[in-house]
Amino acid sequence: MRDILAPEADRWRRLVSTFAGLVEGAAYQFVMTPLMEDAEVFARVGEATDVVQKEMYRFTDNGGRDLALRPEFTASVCRAFVEQRPPTPWKVWMAGSNFRYERPQRGRFRQFDQVDIEVLGSDDPYVDVEVIALGWRFLRVLGLRRVELLLNSLGEVAERAHYVDALSEYFGAHADTLSEASRQTLARNPLRVLDSKRPGDAELIAAAPTIAEFYGPRSAAHFDTVRAGLDQLAIPYRVAPGLVRGLDYYVRTAFEFAGGTLDSAQNALGGGGRYDGLVESLGGPPTPGIGFALGVDRILIACDDEGVFAPTEPELDAYVIDTTGGAEALAITEELRQAGLRAGRVFDGRSMKAQMKSADRSGAAFAVIVGTSELDAGQAVIRPLRRDERSQSVVARLDLVSSLTTAIESES
Repeated sequence: MRDILAPEADRWRRLVSTFAGLVEGAAYQFVMTPLMEDAEVFARVGEATDVVQKEMYRFTDNGGRDLALRPEFTASVCRAFVEQRPPTPWKVWMAGSNFRYERPQRGRFRQFDQVDIEVLGSDDPYVDVEVIALGWRFLRVLGLRRVELLLNSLGEVAERAHYVDALSEYFGAHADTLSEASRQTLARNPLRVLDSKRPGDAELIAAAPTIAEFYGPRSAAHFDTVRAGLDQLAIPYRVAPGLVRGLDYYVRTAFEFAGGTLDSAQNALGGGGRYDGLVESLGGPPTPGIGFALGVDRILIACDDEGVFAPTEPELDAYVIDTTGGAEALAITEELRQAGLRAGRVFDGRSMKAQMKSADRSGAAFAVIVGTSELDAGQAVIRPLRRDERSQSVVARLDLVSSLTTAIESES
């Protein structure tokens, strides 16, 4: 966990704003869920997963309740759906912090922010296409080009269960070849062995059974439609039979956006899939669902690697320099701000030279200067800070806002 200061914090805000503009344009509504919930809500993501077994911040509060900090959005959204019962299809988006007790490293922190969308109440494969397309478009809008979309289908619940049995039998027969960590994973969840990036496991994983061998007609047709929809939108993808994602609730469509500039073991910018049984497991009616979450940290690292979506300093229209005591700066900055201009100033009665240095550092386009002579004459000086200062002008104090607005417009 760490502090995020300006200008990086402003870049986070711009990223979320960019995401909001995109998904709200597709009729997704913003929702907020609690940072802390009953731990059983999150246990539904899979008792055998690392998220529940090792990474969840779980504790008993003063009232004896078993609680957990939110490790992901989807379970919270499904719990909210069960309790609030909004009309379907329910299309929502979220942004904010989640928490997992992991080993901090590049692009991975114990408090991490995500942007997320979820659709509840439709099993139409074209909903899958829309969700994936929105994630792809968002990354493209940011300027990212070295991103690969990985796609898979985990089949229906029964098909996935047969596949898990086949993996268990296959990996069990070759357990002496697996790494020690993968043998431990096999005991908990055979699917997660496919996630191993350890070189010693690669050959065995490559020869493992694939989920496509277990598809029934419905699953195959659903996946074919998703692929055809992505082809129709000219969104490139690669079918990745080993893509299973890290949570147990996924069925049918699963996908991931991999950053081409990141280390292969930590290259997922985000991803998601279908979780058609999750609402029911939380006490609601049978309700299909699909969504994704994208990690802000890794996306911004990828942006840095590709030289896009850079941090920006705040842009000021004017910086007020007042050597008469500060009261005039108070009045002028208020007038400028009420007129919709962005204005800053210095406090503590600093010298003219110190105030001008602050104005230069601020990035403001103009300085508005008031000294004793200007105050007595009812005037102010407008001095450009990003070009020849000799083009400064002296204006009547009453005309300051209009004169400065004209000067700003002439610069743009």
